Amino acid sequence: MSEETKITAPQGQFEEVVEQNVPVLETTEEIIENPQSEEEVSLISEEILHDLANKSLKDIVTLFESLVEKGDQQEMYKYAEPIKAVFYKTLKKEKIAAGFLAPVEEISEEQEVEEKISENPFAEIERGFKDIFARYKSLRAVHLQQMEKQKEENLEIKKQIIDELKALLETQEDIATTFPKFRSLQTRWRESGPVPQARVKDIYDSYQHYVEMFYDYVKINNELRDLDFKKNYEAKVALCEKAEKLVEEENVVNAFTALQKLHEEWKEFGPVEKEYRESIWERFKAATSQVNKKHQAYFEKIKADQKENLAAKTVLCEKAEEIAAREVSESNTWNEYSKELEGLQKEWKTIGFASKKDNQKIYDRFRAACDQFYNRKREYYSQFKDQMTRNMEQKVALCEQAEAMKESTDWKKTTEDLINLQKQWKEIGPVSRKKSDQIWNRFRAACDYFFDNKEKNYGGVDPQYVENLNKKLALIEEIKAYESVDRASDAEAMREFTARWGEIGFVPFKEKEKIQAQYKEAMDSKFQGMSRSRRGGKGQKEVNPARSERERLVQKFRKKESEIATYENNIGFFASSKNADALVKELSKKIEAAKAELAELEEKIKEIDSQFE
Repeated sequence: MSEETKITAPQGQFEEVVEQNVPVLETTEEIIENPQSEEEVSLISEEILHDLANKSLKDIVTLFESLVEKGDQQEMYKYAEPIKAVFYKTLKKEKIAAGFLAPVEEISEEQEVEEKISENPFAEIERGFKDIFARYKSLRAVHLQQMEKQKEENLEIKKQIIDELKALLETQEDIATTFPKFRSLQTRWRESGPVPQARVKDIYDSYQHYVEMFYDYVKINNELRDLDFKKNYEAKVALCEKAEKLVEEENVVNAFTALQKLHEEWKEFGPVEKEYRESIWERFKAATSQVNKKHQAYFEKIKADQKENLAAKTVLCEKAEEIAAREVSESNTWNEYSKELEGLQKEWKTIGFASKKDNQKIYDRFRAACDQFYNRKREYYSQFKDQMTRNMEQKVALCEQAEAMKESTDWKKTTEDLINLQKQWKEIGPVSRKKSDQIWNRFRAACDYFFDNKEKNYGGVDPQYVENLNKKLALIEEIKAYESVDRASDAEAMREFTARWGEIGFVPFKEKEKIQAQYKEAMDSKFQGMSRSRRGGKGQKEVNPARSERERLVQKFRKKESEIATYENNIGFFASSKNADALVKELSKKIEAAKAELAELEEKIKEIDSQFE
């Protein structure tokens, strides 16, 4: 610029102008950091995932649709991808719960699922979400195009302002005319928006250069200079106050973001008086430093928490893997281990996120252990179910056999057959719980039906006594059919009949006298006149009341022994019943009472026997 073109002003008014033109832009750029780091993006995603974790698919779609309808590009950009992630996780979880997807299957969020609505109730809501997301993408693309176009327009505006500023330096107008134009150019510069990132430094450096040249070469008067410095000072004091308030802001992420905007505003204002220049900058820098320290401490705390969370989740993974590797052979044990694993899953939910790079890995590890356990459990119960089906078939066969013989009157053989079926029943394993009582009641009903009929038939008499009665009746018929040969042969036959009679055991008490009389009559008719002593047999002796009582007691003793044996056999038989404890307790009481009565009978028999010693 030639001397002739310089705008002049009174001598002594602009001595400090050149000194005060400090390149402020370079200083502030050293402090400004990336306004949204990867950690912040990760944190935003985790917060949204946490907030939406328990919401339904419909709620998520409604939230996203309202966000798109609102049209706030910054909000949409901030939340769109996290919402998409939680939508597909929730979709996958609900598909698994509804049986449309196996738990072990892995389906990425981007995987296309071609299904008809009639076949998959989730297809419609997923299609609706994709439509909304496509609208968002379209709006985002238009917005970015507009932003880039606007930045290019802003760049041209700023270039024009710089050209006008350069032209202003060449003018020969007086200061009263030049300075308002300069002020107007500054205002237009601040009002123009951002430019493409690649041109930011160049355009700002160029603008700053010509502003400095203006202060260096345009000799404005002290009054206007002081006014400019004062306005700049007031504006920067206000920025310092705003920055200092951000130090107290609880949400450090929001405070850090707001600080970046303050730095952008700071760059738009020119210098202040030299005496305030350093102090005002130090004040602003001090507030900036405190906000940055809180921001850094906040994320360091998050990192520390995430590290602790990772360690805690690693311990749960190890416990889950240990449970998954255990050998299990019983249903009750599976249930016990399932509760233990469920406890780990509940504890997992109380632990926060790990770092972004570790969170998915540790979750996949924990899920793999849980899947391994539940896959083994499903396999076990699949085999167990098959075994219970086979057990059911065997028990149905036993029921059919018992029902086929329940009307039998062959008391002895049928009793043995049913006892054998009962033993087989005990050896067969369990059936499904809902059918256990039903099949047991069917089998028991068949057995009870037979034994009730048997009890009615014998009237409570020992079947062995009935068999002995039949043997004695048969022997009496033999005696009646005997043909006399000679006295010696008759004597031998009499002794044989007497010995055989004595070998046959007790008969029912109410039949005793009758059968004894029939025996005596038959013997007397065939061996009349022969000695009683030679005949032998209890039937020829006079009836002794004490012995008759003894026989009654012995008969009762044997019956009681039979009852105890039956009770003890049935204790094991009843153990397969759902109400086993109650049945066993009842039988145990009966056994104790029967044994006490047995001991009492034994004492009475011994007392009678002592009379004949």
